[in-house]
Amino acid sequence: MSLLLLRTLHNNWNWTSEVVLFRRRPLPRPLQFLRPGSETLRFIIPPPLKLTRSIFFSVSLMADSNSSILQQPETDIDGKITENVQPKYAEIVVIRHGETEWNADGRIQGHLDVELNDVGRQQAAVVAERVSKEFKVSAVYSSDLKRAFETAQIIASSCGGLQVIKDPDLRERHLGDLQGLVVREAAKSISKAYKAFVSNRRDEEIPGGGESLDQLYQRSTSSLQRIANKHLGERVVVVTHGGVIRALHRRASSHGRSAGKIMNTSVNVFQLSDEDEWTIKVWGDVSHLKQTGFLESGFGGDKSSG
Repeated sequence: MSLLLLRTLHNNWNWTSEVVLFRRRPLPRPLQFLRPGSETLRFIIPPPLKLTRSIFFSVSLMADSNSSILQQPETDIDGKITENVQPKYAEIVVIRHGETEWNADGRIQGHLDVELNDVGRQQAAVVAERVSKEFKVSAVYSSDLKRAFETAQIIASSCGGLQVIKDPDLRERHLGDLQGLVVREAAKSISKAYKAFVSNRRDEEIPGGGESLDQLYQRSTSSLQRIANKHLGERVVVVTHGGVIRALHRRASSHGRSAGKIMNTSVNVFQLSDEDEWTIKVWGDVSHLKQTGFLESGFGGDKSSG
């Protein structure tokens, strides 16, 4: 057994934390912080050799700058989070859909309706079990695309058989002529569509009926705020896509911090108020996939995908 004591003190982050990990063998190097400055520290176990999946452990840190104690949310006898959502807020657990064959192949999906593969269904089952144990939710919303809707159905079934509410505004970004292409092939083509995809202009639409990043942002954030306004004082689940989740992060994040890669079935918790105030409570947590694993790539609807 080995012991790792990590102490972090950073004035800009406004918290101090101590984490003690017990492992049968030393953690491999390098230790990485994904999403510095957030409430979630994640320790990456890099995949050996040429494996394409990683496993990591996640520790949520919720402590102020004068404390080194890891504070945990109040839970009931079953371990579910019971801390009340304040009446003027909605807490929204946003989850990316499970893996598809096109995800595994690096093929651009956009609005094309691709189903989950077997790994994706396993991921959905695992995140469903996590949600059912950790959160008490009153509703489940989903994109109307199959990969998201099937993930949402599995989650809803684990949460007391809730009905999934479809919302087309939760769809992935429409990627025009790029849809159906493998990313590396699209990059080699140097087409107008790919140039628009990697452009820094947020108002540039992708040829072939594709959306601009601004259009995606407006659609995605309006949808989440609309859902929040219907569920003030409640906790709900939203299952959607990488591009949408990146847009939501942009709306809620301060200081323009990077969202990083959006992994399949990653858990992200937003708090929205009736006055259009957004905060991020949990970001990019896939600790439930420690057995199933996940693709190293994560699509985010823009040039940062991969």
